[in-house]
Amino acid sequence: MGLTSNKVLVLAVLLAVLLFVGTVWWWPWLARRNWRAVSGRVGLLLATQVAIFASIGLFANQAFGFYASWADLFGQESGEGVVIDHNGSGGGPLQVVDTQQVNVSGGSRPQIGGQIQKVDIVGRTTHIATPAYVYLPPEYFQPQYRTRTFPAATVLTGYPGTAEALIKGLHYPQTAHEMAKNGKMQPMILVMLRPTVAPPRDTECVDIPGGPQAESFFAKDLPDAVSAHYRVGRKPGSWGIIGDSTGGYCALKLAIHHPEVYAAGAGLSPYYKAPIDPTTGDLFQGNKALQNSADLRWYLKNKPAPDTSLLVSSSKLGEANYKATLGFIDLVKSKQLTRISSIILDSGGHNFNTWRREIPATLQWISGRLSDR
Repeated sequence: MGLTSNKVLVLAVLLAVLLFVGTVWWWPWLARRNWRAVSGRVGLLLATQVAIFASIGLFANQAFGFYASWADLFGQESGEGVVIDHNGSGGGPLQVVDTQQVNVSGGSRPQIGGQIQKVDIVGRTTHIATPAYVYLPPEYFQPQYRTRTFPAATVLTGYPGTAEALIKGLHYPQTAHEMAKNGKMQPMILVMLRPTVAPPRDTECVDIPGGPQAESFFAKDLPDAVSAHYRVGRKPGSWGIIGDSTGGYCALKLAIHHPEVYAAGAGLSPYYKAPIDPTTGDLFQGNKALQNSADLRWYLKNKPAPDTSLLVSSSKLGEANYKATLGFIDLVKSKQLTRISSIILDSGGHNFNTWRREIPATLQWISGRLSDR
């Protein structure tokens, strides 16, 4: 029986109830003062609590989709995602505040392992200030590439998320380093941060009337600040964007709304419409046009098709967005200028283990769609 099976949940609840009833029934006998009675009390109480917590955990997992299978729960899912194309063809605004090595062999030397720089970014037009991490590949520091420019990708977490999780939990720098070393992708600069640029509010990468101009920050201020400080390609097609969950929605929206900036956008486990809940507040302030544009399906149906490449991911078992993702793929396939690809796993929940399985294919995909000029 699968981890998300109703039978498993029912059995766990039934076991918890039986243990509770048994504890009440046998307690008079177990109240004796000898080692057998004491051991019985300890055993029954422990078993009852474990059964109750297991029931709660199984219920929460079904409600929120953290893990799709037992193998997913214990971190044993290891099959990497495969990209399937559906388009018929294969002191200024940025200051470095710290540096750290990449967790790879020879990582202490930037010419071999690259480098991660912690930066503070302040948007020139939006005045949004946020920390970020910038991964520079080894080639960036090698003398023979001193005049070379590199493609760049913005990498976003989910909400609330931390930028550190992109390094320590999702291993973006390590994965990019290994894949470039093996010739599976070109060396790239990764700009890693969370989409929550006005914490604790979840801005959903929206230009909120009278509030934070989050979309403008990611569409203009961030690329401008990074390009002014690092050797990033200047021509259209040099930038891509990747994200998971909320970051995945933002990545798709920014690529769709701003194809002149982001030539490719990859959403891992994304959704396709900005939610309104206590974490977001009123994002649109009654502006219907703004609300419609934040619905990616509405935008693609009613606006000219953007000239950009999109990648979406989901799982047949474990992801709540599976049907919506298939519908989104079909919608984009009907557009002439917009290209769509996907990673569909057989199983995988809304969690880091699933995204780690999809990141190598995602980096390879986005690398093939960006220019270093």
